[in-house]
Amino acid sequence: MPTNNHIEQLFDDIAPNYDRLNHIMSLNIDKSWRRKAVRRIADEKRPLQVLDLATGTGDFAIAIARKLSPGSSVIGIDLSEKMLAIGSTKVLEAELSDRVTLQQGNAEALSFADGTFDRVSVAFGVRNYEDRQGGLREACRVLKPGGRLIILELSSPDNRLLLALYKWYALKVLPRIGGRISGSRSAYTYLPESVLQFPKPAEFLPMLHNAGFSKCSVKNLTFGICRMYTAEKQQ
Repeated sequence: MPTNNHIEQLFDDIAPNYDRLNHIMSLNIDKSWRRKAVRRIADEKRPLQVLDLATGTGDFAIAIARKLSPGSSVIGIDLSEKMLAIGSTKVLEAELSDRVTLQQGNAEALSFADGTFDRVSVAFGVRNYEDRQGGLREACRVLKPGGRLIILELSSPDNRLLLALYKWYALKVLPRIGGRISGSRSAYTYLPESVLQFPKPAEFLPMLHNAGFSKCSVKNLTFGICRMYTAEKQQ
């Protein structure tokens, strides 16, 4: 498991090219995954307070904010200052400074009071947690009773043929493309390996239950290359 210091440095290093590489490497499918998750977050007409963990350059926080009712707010936190700097520029350009706040923070040791948020979201960040179970407990702690957690995470498909193709692409192609564009081959070696090591639903769903969540479910997206987990804090 990587340390938080390692993850912070890794994402600082690749921040300038992170968004472009994400879209190139996923063939822009990542945008449709985010849209599906946003619908599960912004599914009420009342104002909602949302915490977006591992917010990176703010794409998910901005997408959520655009769909929320007036009076809502989104706070995005991330370890990487350089990712947040890019995200802050995006927030300004999107004219959402009144609704979106980005700040440096650790998802495994949140500074917010118990029961602060209606929703907590994480897009492609849980696999980078140093203490995954502790991070899930923190997400549960800051949610209001009945509040919802939505996680998007890359995963390896179950189909054996697709898995073989995915491994070839992830372990052979991605490091070359990512290294060439970002200048950090090591980062784009670590990132696909972290996907292959992430727990499958049979292991991850119990982790959500153990963190204090109920109504835990998973939905496969694009043949299981991405999975959307949904859970609620117990009333």
